[in-house]
Amino acid sequence: MSNTLTVAFIAQFDNEVKQAYQGMARLTGTARTRTGVNGSTYRFPKMGKGMAQPRVYQADVTPMNVINSNVTATLEPWNAPEYSDIFAQAQVNFDERRELVKVVAGALGRRLDQLELDALLLGTTNTVAVGFGGSNAMNVGKLRAMKRVLDDNGVPEEDRHVAISATALQQLLGSAQTTSMFYNQVRSLVDGEIKKFLGFDFHLIETRTEGGLPLTGNSRTIYAWHRDAVGMAIGMDMSTEINYVPEKTSWLINGKLLAGAINIDNAGIVQATIDESVEVNPTV
Repeated sequence: MSNTLTVAFIAQFDNEVKQAYQGMARLTGTARTRTGVNGSTYRFPKMGKGMAQPRVYQADVTPMNVINSNVTATLEPWNAPEYSDIFAQAQVNFDERRELVKVVAGALGRRLDQLELDALLLGTTNTVAVGFGGSNAMNVGKLRAMKRVLDDNGVPEEDRHVAISATALQQLLGSAQTTSMFYNQVRSLVDGEIKKFLGFDFHLIETRTEGGLPLTGNSRTIYAWHRDAVGMAIGMDMSTEINYVPEKTSWLINGKLLAGAINIDNAGIVQATIDESVEVNPTV
């Protein structure tokens, strides 16, 4: 059991436990995922481009010589353990083990997200200028520029994603083009969020101890990518187990994960840097 609870055993606990706010997995399904991987590495194949050639009558065809390559994801083991003391449980009137399972699951989900975010960072070669769109804040101009990069690289229009911070979302919501009925059917004003815009599915990444989106001073890096541009290899999917440990007279709640991520195609990943100190006031 958490040490912070031991000093409060003399108090009556509420049946409904208030857990500390923590983000869960946000990026599930946003990468090319392979499960059941055996071994410590997994190779994602990549096939190059081909170009059609004019046919010459009765001449032998000339192969396009399409280049085949692969990238390797290295799988890493992760644990998320916590003890629940049987004597301490007698002092509270809620199921601590059940609550700890939720905490463990959240920790593993965020770690899986971080593996993908780290792969995006290492794979990014396309960068949108900081001040693009007339401001260092997140704005529609930057989003359009990111879309243009992917369009120009021939990236399919479906399965495109954007990971942004809470401040980036606030700045984007301050744009009239984002929130007006003409551009987004006023949904962002009603819900206070953006789910899809300019063909991108949005994913909010809050401040995380795992790292989250890179932040240096006030400069935050955000990413846009296509699902097939990133590979996620999972050898052991997220799971939790509860075992009694006699030596500690406690239950051990442990979460397990074996996974690795890698960028497959840099052409399908683009990043932008924003200044989170910039205040943007809604104009509509």
